[in-house]
Amino acid sequence: MSGTLAGRSVAITGMGLVTPAGSGVGENWERIVAGVPAAARDPELRGEEVDFSCRVPGFDADAMLGRRTAWKLDRFVQIALVAARQAVADSGLDSDAWDGARVGVVLGNSLGGTATFEKQHRTYYTEAPEDVSPLMIPMGMVNMVAGYVAMDQRIHGPSLVTATACASGASALGTARQWLTSGVCDVVLAGGTESAISPATLTGLSQMGALSHRMDDPAAASRPFAADRDGFVAAEGAAVLILERDDDARARGTRPYARITGYGASSDAYHATAPHPQGDGLARALRTALADAGVAPDEVAHVNAHGTSTPLNDRTEAQALYRVFGSRPAVTSTKGVTGHTLAAAGAIEAAYTALSLRYGVVPPTANVRDVDPQIEVDVVTGAARTVPMEVAVSTSLGFGGHNAALVLTAA
Repeated sequence: MSGTLAGRSVAITGMGLVTPAGSGVGENWERIVAGVPAAARDPELRGEEVDFSCRVPGFDADAMLGRRTAWKLDRFVQIALVAARQAVADSGLDSDAWDGARVGVVLGNSLGGTATFEKQHRTYYTEAPEDVSPLMIPMGMVNMVAGYVAMDQRIHGPSLVTATACASGASALGTARQWLTSGVCDVVLAGGTESAISPATLTGLSQMGALSHRMDDPAAASRPFAADRDGFVAAEGAAVLILERDDDARARGTRPYARITGYGASSDAYHATAPHPQGDGLARALRTALADAGVAPDEVAHVNAHGTSTPLNDRTEAQALYRVFGSRPAVTSTKGVTGHTLAAAGAIEAAYTALSLRYGVVPPTANVRDVDPQIEVDVVTGAARTVPMEVAVSTSLGFGGHNAALVLTAA
């Protein structure tokens, strides 16, 4: 590598998506653009206060990974491994041939193997301590997803997990960009994963008042920015993006999906679970990301918002977006389709933002008939909108007051 690394563009050269919208880029984009919600009754939640979620459809870990691999992994690792394999194949890179010491992996996760812990906790109390699986700890630890992806893809560079709650996936992409621009790595597998749809976890979220209780119509329950929104729908999913310096991608003749040109992060330092009432932290993160990218607010044509469908988040996020951008950008939240994938959301939505830039299309915010009159941004509803765009932004917020913003530009 020659020349100054600082300031080089970072190209997204491969994607892997395993989400409630489908498996693979094509399935995901088709459903997201059509605005078809994924929420449905969940047999594993039967009898619970909230009995619906957004699951990855048709996911068969034994078939996709092999039974010998799948049985020792919690689902949050399984879906990440499949997404990572998709991404590497999509990029045209070969993990058998690359210099693994120059490749890194950074993935966001927040809750780890909750289903594994719940199952083994029941075993401990209802059977016997000696029946608890010796794999309980490695299956449950959040860092293991980065470790297993490194093993699977022969990666010997740095590997870690970012844990900034629902901003974790965006934090991972920002970290990966820093590794590339500083010369630590030549290729990074970056993204996020979460699969924490378990009775105890959803009960906790429900007790907080975070979940939608629209039991009569689960498919329509996630309705970001709507006047009648009442909470989010819990979801699972994973996204892994292959990131390379733009010069390196160009040298091997690859056309990127888009480029990540700016990243900003901040802390509200306000409340454990509620965002700052005026969205001050997110506004700071946005301005930092724009300055990092050298982009003016009026150059941003599209924002893929965090848009969880909770009363507090959507109102305060919209305030921050309006303060920074006014009403010009076309704003969407794809959580109307996917539900809220928690730590994976920032990575999944960055992938969707890159696809919007490639195709010049902003997906609709599903399930929204009437936008909250207190929300002044231009929320895309009803159908996808064709928008000429060169610059777009993806935002993420998390419990603990974490905020992250990514600036993406067309390739």
